[in-house]
Amino acid sequence: MEETIDPTHLLIFALDGQRYALPLAAVDRVVRAAALTPLPKAPEIVLGVLDLQGEIIPVINLRKRFRLPERPIGCDDQFLVARTAKFPVALAVDSTHEVVRLSPEAVVKPEAIVPGTGHLCGVTRHADGLVLIHDLDTLLFPDEELQIAEALA
Repeated sequence: MEETIDPTHLLIFALDGQRYALPLAAVDRVVRAAALTPLPKAPEIVLGVLDLQGEIIPVINLRKRFRLPERPIGCDDQFLVARTAKFPVALAVDSTHEVVRLSPEAVVKPEAIVPGTGHLCGVTRHADGLVLIHDLDTLLFPDEELQIAEALA
């Protein structure tokens, strides 16, 4: 049975001054940023791998995916550990902020704004501005998922 992701129960996080969110059901936990081990043959979007209590998790560079200015990971940064349909990933973020529950009417479908934004599952308003809600299962391209799976094998 396929799990339904609720796009109205969200964890909001920040990256380069912008607010983003993931459906809470996809989030496992948030941990402090740590030193990473490079992963040979991984796609460029992978910063390295993290050993999280014995589980090896690829860390994804959202700055590269969102075309934001690159910067090294700092000790105040966080890793948002989440589960795609295929494997766990950690997203390098500046900070996490809050968990919110919205009414379905508060989430605008991305097709109503700009068609072709496949990695978004909605947009909502927040006190600090708009929040882009990401679909974790479409955040990685299929070839990137394959490369990551092969590099971890």
